[in-house]
Amino acid sequence: MDIVAYIHNDFRSKFGIPRQSGLLPDMVSTIVFEPRFRDPEALRGIEGYSHLWLLWDFSEAHQDGFQPTVRPPRLGGNRRMGVFATRSPFRPNAIGLSSVRLVAVEQTEEWGTVLRVAGADLKDHTPILDIKPYIAYTDSHPDAVGGFSDAVRDYALQVEFPAELLTRIHSEKQATVLDILKQDPRPSYQQDPERIYGMDFGDWNIRFTVNGDTLTVVEVTPLS
Repeated sequence: MDIVAYIHNDFRSKFGIPRQSGLLPDMVSTIVFEPRFRDPEALRGIEGYSHLWLLWDFSEAHQDGFQPTVRPPRLGGNRRMGVFATRSPFRPNAIGLSSVRLVAVEQTEEWGTVLRVAGADLKDHTPILDIKPYIAYTDSHPDAVGGFSDAVRDYALQVEFPAELLTRIHSEKQATVLDILKQDPRPSYQQDPERIYGMDFGDWNIRFTVNGDTLTVVEVTPLS
């Protein structure tokens, strides 16, 4: 497949990325098209849609061979489910699917026409394979059942982020950082209250501990 674009945002590593699209509804990413696909005619009419589907490459999860089961993190990492019953990145074909909100279609001098989208669950510089409009009357199913995912959808941590540390982060990104931490970036099988975890976001490394249902930020340092 051809890579049509790359996404750009503050997720510098896999650790901390939301497990599903839409969980950070206000965080904006930029989709920059490859030169071959920068013809503005390819986007004619897209501004009429509020949401889009992104098909993308799990570029850091390619593997050889087929594994029929995976360990979903939200089930503690020790319970196996069928790969086709999960959204695990470790798949026969490493293709991701995410629904995002279209914020703006912008013309730039450096990159031509770009898309600003909100709610993406993709790492910075993830390859985009295709973009399709989200059509509510066919794509939305309000009565859908979420299987084992429904049991953990409301899970959240209490976040203690000392004010003197939080103010080191740009004010317009503080709420997004708090939302990421509430969702518990850790693998679910890690429960050591003494362990210090580090998450890169934008220009910062945020270090924290988790004890029970409480996450405590202990350090915020700039990335070199």
